[in-house]
Amino acid sequence: MGEKRLAFVLSGGGGRGALQVGAMKALIEEGFRPKMLVGTSIGAANSAFFAMGPPEIQLERLEEIWEEVRNINLLPHNLLRVAFRILNSRFHYHPDYKARELLSRYMPDPEIRFGDIKKVELYVVATDLLRGSLRVYGTDPEEKVLDGVWASSTLPPWMPPIVTEGEMLMDGGLVSNLPIQVAISRGATEIFALDISEPKALDPKSRGFGPFLSRVFNAVEKRQIELEMALSEAYGVPVHRIWLRVEPPVETWDFRHSPELIPAGYRIAKEYLEQMRRRKRPWLSVFLQRAKALLRK
Repeated sequence: MGEKRLAFVLSGGGGRGALQVGAMKALIEEGFRPKMLVGTSIGAANSAFFAMGPPEIQLERLEEIWEEVRNINLLPHNLLRVAFRILNSRFHYHPDYKARELLSRYMPDPEIRFGDIKKVELYVVATDLLRGSLRVYGTDPEEKVLDGVWASSTLPPWMPPIVTEGEMLMDGGLVSNLPIQVAISRGATEIFALDISEPKALDPKSRGFGPFLSRVFNAVEKRQIELEMALSEAYGVPVHRIWLRVEPPVETWDFRHSPELIPAGYRIAKEYLEQMRRRKRPWLSVFLQRAKALLRK
């Protein structure tokens, strides 16, 4: 038997990322300690901050960060205005300085490198538009964590792609919003996937470019996740996909709801873990059902 390597895989989803903080808190309380963290977009940011120190302390810091973020207009929700100002030859205008400043401020050291993180392995996923492929940060221990998180979270039209020699990088959700494949390729033997994707239920009669794009992105994301889940089955790696959803749904750009989302994520994860225990102990479930039936008589 080889070494057991538990991974937490955190999807992208913008303002819904607060749900992951609550879910990780529930997992840590139940004794699940990851040896690997893999994240895309906001999941990359949550993973990076979580990896920087003892889990309980870092979860408290994440709650503080999310409390601060809710009071900042981090991603202006008027996309038409943002896009117009960029397309109208005003390429100097990008509302990304707030996000960049926030990442830098809460990173213990902006120069920290992936190799400096000793307790867990950290990988974050971006999209390389020139190659049409994944760009995984963390395989090179000399790469800066801040560079990886920023590339993974760069989401047009709010933030322009990062152009370097031979690369054009943007949000990893374009090619792998729930990067299970990366965790498997790096040796994960069991995975908790904290999925905050939110497929929009659109009226079939909806017309226009906006609804069309939403359908395209929903279809691509759904297919990606199906393929990555199928890959985990092929490799025999168990994946516990905890789908963190709330009603009404929270939009990607909306960071105002962390006070409700963190406890909601905690509750959803706790319920999932209780269901896991019942599946592992069917005799106990039967016993409890019979006991309840007797008490009702």
